[in-house]
Amino acid sequence: MNRPLLAPQAIGPGDRPRVGGKALRLAELLRAGFRVPDFLCLPAEAYRRFCAFRGLAERIRLELARKDFSEMRWEELWDCATRIRSLFLRHPFPPELAAGLREGLARRFGEGPVAVRSSALEEDAAEASFAGLHASFVQVSGVEEMLARIRLVWASLWSDAALLYRRELGLDPERSAMAVVVQEMAVGEVSGICFSRNPAAPSQAVVEAAWGLNEAVVDGTVAPDRWIVDRGARRILEHQPPPERRRRLVADPGGTRFEELPEALSHTPPLSAAEVLVVVELARRAEEHFGAPQDLEWTRRGGEWLLLQSRPTTARRGDVGQDGRSWYLGLRRSFANLQELRAKIEGQRIPEAERTAAELAAVDLARLSDAELASEIARRRTIHRRWQEIYRAEFIPFAHGMRLFGEVYNERLKPTDPYEFTTLLRRGGLLSLERNRALERLAAILRERPELAARLDAGDGAAEDFRRELEAFLLRFGDFTCELGGRALCAGALQPLVRLLREMARRPEAPRREAAADASGLEEAFFASFPEERRGEAAALLDLARASWRLRDDDNLHVGRIEARLREAEAEGRRRLAAGGGDPAALQGVLAAAVEPKAGDGSDEEGPELFLHPRQLRGQPAGPGFARGPARVIRSPGELERFAAGEVLVCDAVDPRMTHVVPLAAAIVERRGGMLIHGAIIAREYGIPCVTGVPEAVRRIRTGDPLAVDGYLGIVTVGEGDL
Repeated sequence: MNRPLLAPQAIGPGDRPRVGGKALRLAELLRAGFRVPDFLCLPAEAYRRFCAFRGLAERIRLELARKDFSEMRWEELWDCATRIRSLFLRHPFPPELAAGLREGLARRFGEGPVAVRSSALEEDAAEASFAGLHASFVQVSGVEEMLARIRLVWASLWSDAALLYRRELGLDPERSAMAVVVQEMAVGEVSGICFSRNPAAPSQAVVEAAWGLNEAVVDGTVAPDRWIVDRGARRILEHQPPPERRRRLVADPGGTRFEELPEALSHTPPLSAAEVLVVVELARRAEEHFGAPQDLEWTRRGGEWLLLQSRPTTARRGDVGQDGRSWYLGLRRSFANLQELRAKIEGQRIPEAERTAAELAAVDLARLSDAELASEIARRRTIHRRWQEIYRAEFIPFAHGMRLFGEVYNERLKPTDPYEFTTLLRRGGLLSLERNRALERLAAILRERPELAARLDAGDGAAEDFRRELEAFLLRFGDFTCELGGRALCAGALQPLVRLLREMARRPEAPRREAAADASGLEEAFFASFPEERRGEAAALLDLARASWRLRDDDNLHVGRIEARLREAEAEGRRRLAAGGGDPAALQGVLAAAVEPKAGDGSDEEGPELFLHPRQLRGQPAGPGFARGPARVIRSPGELERFAAGEVLVCDAVDPRMTHVVPLAAAIVERRGGMLIHGAIIAREYGIPCVTGVPEAVRRIRTGDPLAVDGYLGIVTVGEGDL
């Protein structure tokens, strides 16, 4: 493959299996007389050759084989995509392919700038557009940078979003391949999209436009003006301006950047009425040429209208898939959006959650009548539901701050460990670790003065200082102990906490195993990878990622305090019903609708245990290291009292209420997968090997089974030697 790049004139109607839908359609647009920026196509055989070189294809297959593709959770899809992307970043081009690309790109584009866009073989089909799921890069300058972006476009074939879409459509990931379009950069003053036929109203066309480059309109970071046009009469039915025209995306020597719109443009629609009709006419001609309604991307450069791509209209942008795919894709936020979300969470949501929990804790449930208690339970359920919605809508998306940083870090430093970036995030105390240290301090008091527990039970005044410390602990950290006895208990009761501390005090003090890796060298290398003028951006991204890391661990605890107050009221209601008397009818109805809290998400752990004694179980490597120990299978927080130092914690998912035993654990094995779930975060903090995403872990492993946990490869070996 001495000349791996195809010119548009060399792409024929039967070349879709080689060049993908995007490249094929661009070539057809050119032949039909449309103005399209000059481009070259790197066909799919180049991708296959790259993957065949030095065994990359086999390593990709290994990653995809860790777990049945259809059973991967969203977190596991991101982890899988991260590891595969890291493989592409570090993998060299075959020498002959690299030489051909350098020569062809330099001859056609010089030093650029260009846009490097995906053209997957399934992309832009009538039944599956893959719109926006694969990577595109604009304002790319220099041949070496073009090669680097080609790698990333290839890697995006395995992005979490693309994998999820393939799963939804039933496509085989192993048969997928990627062509790439390298296109002259079209820097337009106005850009946008057009649906030649509105899917919601076939007699209409829809035009969206904004000042600046098109990428901001496509990814939704700039709200566009919107026009509804009558297709037959060729007249505008409605113009919907955005709430504000504040900024535009512009070309920059280092890529792109946002700038504030000049005052005059902020009050001016980006298109006149006549120009809107010009766009609609372009879309109508494209629809006529391709024989189907089109989703057109365009830009205006001076007086020239350029088509950037045209694809069949498969659905309205933003449609919600049956499995929540659109919600998941909405988790990927821009840096600016994440900054706004952080300000809202830290400045409004967390203080509000703390105030709400404190207000609920101040209610003396014992003084309420049965009818008043029933109303209070219903009120607390409403409050709890609201906070669950806030958690889903705001707290979960903020976790993308870590992901965004990880992608940038891996792209710039290309580390062997694709999760090396997490070392830089472990600065500043996590609430769960602070809670663990407070628990250990209280347990140390009981080790030195074991008589305090008995005196506390007896109401001895000599234990009053210790009682106040326990109450201060519960006030600070919420009642995470509410299920330690295997049933909901009064959230203000001290007995569950004292039982836990007694158990901790019977064991030797756990050695401090928090990971103490010196991150200063990694931080310096990260900043050094940026030009001097962009290091402020790098520092802001790292700071955002650290806040995201902290919240990903702490958010459950903030919301958990509110849930504890709900469980407290429900427990009081059940106590009254069990005692008899009063007004049982007032409580029976509201308690019948109660949903008991569960440890983790065990929805697919139902059914009889499967004691098949497998030799090896494969999951996702989530905490580096290797350890052996006897298994301790935990199905509910109440079972944690039996946990012993040196055991391997095996569970559905590490709940924040379970974190206090992690310092005692030799390793962690979870059914739920994901590098950035709570258990993986805590394991990394303590430097403990962790494997997540192990199918049926709680059912296939028994307490006492000897385990060998390989956190590097993601393998759990059962029955490995004498322990």
